[in-house]
Amino acid sequence: MIKIIIQSVRQTLLWSVIAGVAYPVVMTLFAQTCFHDAAEGSLVKRDGKIIGSVWLAQQFTGTNYFWPRPSSCTYGSSPSGIVASSGSNLGPTSAPLHTNVLNNIAAFISGNNLPTNTVVPADMIYASASGLDPHISPEAARLQVARVALSRGMSEKQVGELVEKFVEPPQYGFLGQARVNVLLLNVALDKAQAEGKKAETHGAPKG
Repeated sequence: MIKIIIQSVRQTLLWSVIAGVAYPVVMTLFAQTCFHDAAEGSLVKRDGKIIGSVWLAQQFTGTNYFWPRPSSCTYGSSPSGIVASSGSNLGPTSAPLHTNVLNNIAAFISGNNLPTNTVVPADMIYASASGLDPHISPEAARLQVARVALSRGMSEKQVGELVEKFVEPPQYGFLGQARVNVLLLNVALDKAQAEGKKAETHGAPKG
């Protein structure tokens, strides 16, 4: 009996060290070495400051930015500062869901000055299951080009080309659908506008 207890204690200690210490350390070192950016959270920086992650959506509401898809958890914001993730959990026969859908359609069409009969992409109508989906469809981004270009004083051609540059194909060519990362697109948009203004300033004739 005592022998069995001693063996059990040894096995518990051994596997606690292997599974609780050695394995996490090895995997952490492997991830940091081979996939450092992903292991750190795929963070996005601007001027040396962290402004987000490519995997977490942020709320952009201004007319000069591309809008992400609707979020039932308001993009994870909470009074406690903890990032929350959730869907609405509303069923297909839910009256509030029906109202939300109609409101989202009306808001997207009105906000982008589109014809009332515009077919709004599904991702701009329904919230994602996580509420933190960082991507929108290329179609949803293209429908916002005119608004963003007008707000920033840029040409639609310039903004449209930027959108196409950030269209990501399906993973491995066949998994999922083409998509656009809203945060990366908006960061690039700010950079392009800043560079354009800088070029105009340097190219202006001296009086």
